[in-house]
This record gives sequence, C-alpha cells and structure tokens, in this order.
Amino acid sequence: MVSTLEKFIHSLDHRALPRILQIQSGIYCQGSVYELFGNECSLSTEEVIKVIGFRINKLIASICENNEVSQFSAKVELPLNFPGLYKVVADKTPYVSIEEIARKVPIGPTRFGHPCFYCAKDIKLADFTIKHDEQITFNSVEEVHGTTAVNCVVVRNNQSHCFTLPLSQEGEFYECEDDQIYTLKEIAEWKIPKCRNRIVKLSNTLHMWDSSNPLPENFDGCLILMPVYEVQAVMKFRKDIVHILSDLDVEVKDVTDCYDISSFLQPLSLEDIFERTSKEFPVVAEIMEGPSGSQKPYNLLSTGKEIVIYKKYQAARVLASEMRSDSSKKRYLIPMSYKGKFKRRPREFPTAYDLEIARSEKEHLHVVATKAFTSPHKELFSVSVGDQFLVQQSQSSEVLYEGRKKLIDVLACEQILSDSYKKVLLPMYMEGGFVEVIHDRKQYDLSEICKEFHLPFNVKVSVRDLSVEKDVLAAAPGLQFEEEITDSHLLVSSANSPVESWEIPVYRLNMLVHLLSKDVQTVVPPVTRTTVEEISEEEYYMLRRYENITLRPPPRPPKKPT
Repeated sequence: MVSTLEKFIHSLDHRALPRILQIQSGIYCQGSVYELFGNECSLSTEEVIKVIGFRINKLIASICENNEVSQFSAKVELPLNFPGLYKVVADKTPYVSIEEIARKVPIGPTRFGHPCFYCAKDIKLADFTIKHDEQITFNSVEEVHGTTAVNCVVVRNNQSHCFTLPLSQEGEFYECEDDQIYTLKEIAEWKIPKCRNRIVKLSNTLHMWDSSNPLPENFDGCLILMPVYEVQAVMKFRKDIVHILSDLDVEVKDVTDCYDISSFLQPLSLEDIFERTSKEFPVVAEIMEGPSGSQKPYNLLSTGKEIVIYKKYQAARVLASEMRSDSSKKRYLIPMSYKGKFKRRPREFPTAYDLEIARSEKEHLHVVATKAFTSPHKELFSVSVGDQFLVQQSQSSEVLYEGRKKLIDVLACEQILSDSYKKVLLPMYMEGGFVEVIHDRKQYDLSEICKEFHLPFNVKVSVRDLSVEKDVLAAAPGLQFEEEITDSHLLVSSANSPVESWEIPVYRLNMLVHLLSKDVQTVVPPVTRTTVEEISEEEYYMLRRYENITLRPPPRPPKKPT
C-alpha cells in the first residue's frame, strides 16, 4: 500500500522497526544532496531505504479555540527548545482497547512514561474489579506467559493495587486530566500519541516576549501541536546514517516482508550494545555516526573509525555543580579515578533542621549565624547575627504555649562565648541562616570524601589532576558534591592503535555502530583512561530525577507551632 512518508511515519510503531521502504515517487533538489542541518532531501524513485528509527524534530503549532484550530491562526514552527512551560489538555477522543493505547501512547520507565486513563465501564478481572472512572496508571509493557500485557496500578485508600491488562482488553478508555507542567521537549518525547495531535495550554513563559517569538504577544491560550519527525535510515550502498524529515514530499511503500533485510548494515546504538550479554564481548565495530566534540575520547570516535568494545559495566561517579549564583553554573560527573586533591569549603544551612541533617559523629559542626531569630518561647534561645554554635544533637523539649505545656523538636547546641560555652536549645522549625566554620586543612581524595562525609559537600580543587592535559575542575571557584551515582559505561579503544582504552557513557552519547566479523587482537584492554564529563542542564536534571528515583527525600522541617 502506497502512502506519503509523513502518513507512514505517523502510524508507525517503534516496536515494528526496522522497516524496508521503497520510494514510489521520488524527489530531487538541485545542488547538494543535503539540505540545512544535514537532512536528506533527494530520494530517487525505486530507491530502497531501511528505516531504523524516528524522533520528533520540531512541532507545527496552531492557536486553538474550543479544541479546534482557530480560523485566524497561521501555523508556526516551534523548535523543541522553545521556552515556556505547558499543561497537557486531556484528549476527549477515547481509545477502544489496551492494544491501541500501547501502540500509540509512549509507555516507559520514567514518570513521564506512566500515562493515566479511566474506563467508562467497570473492568472485571479474575480477582479484582476496576471501577468505571477510576484512574489507571500504565507503568510498562511486557510479555507475561507468552502474552503481551500492560502492567498497571490503581490507588485506593492510599494503597497501590498492581495488575496486568492484556492488549485484547476492550473498552472506552479516556485520558485523565494531568496537572503537571512540562517543557515542549518533554511533551514531544512523551506526551504526543501516534496518529493524534496534542493540545497544550501555556502555563507560564520563561523569557520576555520579543519580535522573534512566533506566538502573539501576551499569549496565554491553547496550542494544537502537530509533530514533524526526523527519520533515521540506512541506504543500500552507504555506510553512514541519513536523516530525512517526515514532511518530505515523497511516497513510499513498505516492502519489508519481501526484502532481504540482512543486505543492509545493522546500526546499533550504545544501548543496543549494552544489552548484549557479557560473554559476547569483546567485539569490533565501525562507527556509522559518531558524537560531536573535540576532546578525548570523543575525537577518537569519528564516523568511519573502527573500535574495540571490551566490556560493559556500571561505574561510580560523583555528581557535582559549580558554586555560582549566576546561570552559567556548570555540572560535572567525576570518576572515582580522579587524581586531584580537594579542600573543604564552608556549607550554608538555611534552617536548624539542615544542621541536624549535616551533623556527624566524627566532628562537631561549627557554624556562625547570618540571620537573626527571635524565639517565641522563653525556654528556647534567640539568635543574633554573628552568634557561633557547636551543634550537638536533636531532642524534644517542653515549652509553655498559651498557658499549656507543649512538646516540640529542638536542636541542642553549645553557644561559643569569649571564654566559655553555653548550652542552648534552638527550635527545629527555626528559619535562620548559618555558615560553617572550617578548621580542617587536610587535602582529600575524592574517594575519601565519599567515605567520610555525608553529601552534599562543598570543596575546592587544591591540587589539580596532573594525569590529564587540562583539569576542568581546577578553574571552578568551588564545587558542591551532590550525590554519588552509578552509571552504565562501555570500555572502548581504537582497533588500529589500541594504546589506551576509554570509559564512554551509554545513555548520554549519541552514537551508532555496526559490528564487524573481525577477531579482537587482544582481549585484555590497554590502560584505562577516564575523564571528567561536563553535562548539560537537561542531563543533570535527568540524572537527579531518574538515576536515583528510589531515593526518598528527607522529611520536611517541622512546622512552627500555631
């Protein structure tokens, strides 16, 4: 069946990849075979391509009135990094089965990939009945006893009830209202179903309006978003990956069932490589699409080069941020093999409760008050700017409140006077301000800090890492070590001159390879090099949000008695 490329991609399920397409009506642009941004714009009739992936490249937006495109609205093109935060408007059109939901709606491991639906009628399972209009959260899709099903959760009386729904389950399923806010990129990746447009409402803008903004000034209404996909494909006689926009004016026909798919190269992402069993390593691969970057090891991973992938493993990293107040703050992932030395920097604590979290048995926490606090209870201490304290421990204390005794949480401290110490109690709810006084002049290795102190922890590089040409951490005015994480890596080296091997991150490096049927000359990797990885703001929040999703945040400070 012949269709436009746009219609084919809009209906294509990721799980059906790869697909072999034959161009039925080609297009030719005079001049370069590539248009701006490296997208293919010339495809010959009868040419055969292998589609290996697709993702939303940009969005076409129209102003929406009463869930329809406004007759006065012109279509505007929005890049995925267009500023603003948006709320998703629930789709009023029902899905007729679980299979349709699983095929059209992104379902994945992150909180973005947990869509919520309700059914217009009760669903009776073997030992459980889902009531009509009850919110069902879809968590994952997997095979159960040879049958594909969706893992779901229903919350009743603060208790979660887990169950599976087969794809064959039919009914009228409607999207639930979503009170979260998202960036345009998050909506593009997780909140636009296949074959459907998405209505969003602008929640708040991140920047002042200017003449380059395609939306009207002071616009705060709804937009209908239509995705334009970037298609990744392999051509018969080329070793690189070509990128084709789905709105290219060509007609295609799916010929997968009658074509030898093995006649094409098989591109593999780093995630694909990582999913292989440990026994399948080492392997030799040729890079079909390499990452950008001029620093090692990225300059060694250019398109066309052959590499040896020795093994896969989890490696520890410390997530760190520069101590800056401006927006140019940089974020880093520091390997445990970092050879520089650190000295401690003072920490700041906004409440007495933060002092309780930070205190340790190893040493007394010494702080100076930077904000005054007047206690409403005579049993508790009033703090003046400049007061110094040694933090002792948390405890409970009785205070007199409206003529009655009341038990509250307090922090026992010793106030440092000119020639003595005074025992005082600070209310745990106290909103003040404290700065740590550092007496420790020792220089620490990274592993020592992680072992001896609680994170977050403030430091400055005192001795740079001399094993690297440029230590990017040495120039930082100060660093806050936020948390220790484990991250997936592959160990690789050049196949032609394996002088050193490098750890490369699996989930932050966009790179495609194809495996070669070559023997590895040596299965023992050469000396391993690691590098401090500077990460983007988006990658930073992804790590904080997903890598440690099982960590529970500390409890909120107790409220001030009223």
